Amino acid sequence: MKVVDKIALVLIIIGALNWGLIGLFNFDLVATIFGDMTIISRIVYGLVGLSGLWGIKLLFDD
Repeated sequence: MKVVDKIALVLIIIGALNWGLIGLFNFDLVATIFGDMTIISRIVYGLVGLSGLWGIKLLFDD
């Protein structure tokens, strides 16, 4: 597995855990750590979203 794939997978897991926390406890971990929609939190959300798109590629890799 390439380094980019591993980074994307870690970010996908972070995003999934954050959404789980939001759904179960109404607690946004990213906003708590980096602030509500600060530039850093927006970058984190953007990277998680891009990683989700990259994850589509991982589905079809052998």
